[in-house]
Amino acid sequence: MSEAVEREITLAFTGASGAPYGWRLLQSLLQQNVTVHLLISSAARVVFATEHNIKLSAAPDKCRQQLLEKLACPPHLLQVYGKDDWFSPVASGSAAPKQMVVCPCSTGTLASIANGSSENLIERAADVVLKERGQLILVPRESPLNAIHLEHMLKLARLGVTIMPAAPGFYHQPQQISDLVDFMVARMLDHLGLQQALVSRWGYQGETK
Repeated sequence: MSEAVEREITLAFTGASGAPYGWRLLQSLLQQNVTVHLLISSAARVVFATEHNIKLSAAPDKCRQQLLEKLACPPHLLQVYGKDDWFSPVASGSAAPKQMVVCPCSTGTLASIANGSSENLIERAADVVLKERGQLILVPRESPLNAIHLEHMLKLARLGVTIMPAAPGFYHQPQQISDLVDFMVARMLDHLGLQQALVSRWGYQGETK
């Protein structure tokens, strides 16, 4: 583990394709001793089983234990909540972390956040970050995008939300899929104000900075 960082971040996995991005981000946050409040939609569990061969339990306590075993991180760094856990810290502006990432972010979740639905804990947590003037990063993975998707993204961008499509660059000459995943996760870490040693920066090829 790296030097302790007193940070808390809400991370949500939803039903878009792109489970490896969310998994790598979770790993990276925990490696920097960031406390992660993890939210997982029902569709996200299907995606993780399909794309990452990880079958996550629908029961939050069991899911947390699964993840602790796989990630081998200190237990206090990871909390997992169910979709209706309205008494969790992320549901209230008085307790929720000021930063949240939805990765991957489905277009359905995008629409719900843009319209303030708050019908489940992921949507409520995002709404809390918005109302408290915190930092919200959404990582959609959809192609092509229709006008409805783009309108929702524009609406949220005007509210200060960072829309970061899962569109990795190639200037670092990726050799395998994990290099493409790391490119995107490095950008997320940058925006969260955390260190990253996953990908060389432009102008610093061959070294991380």
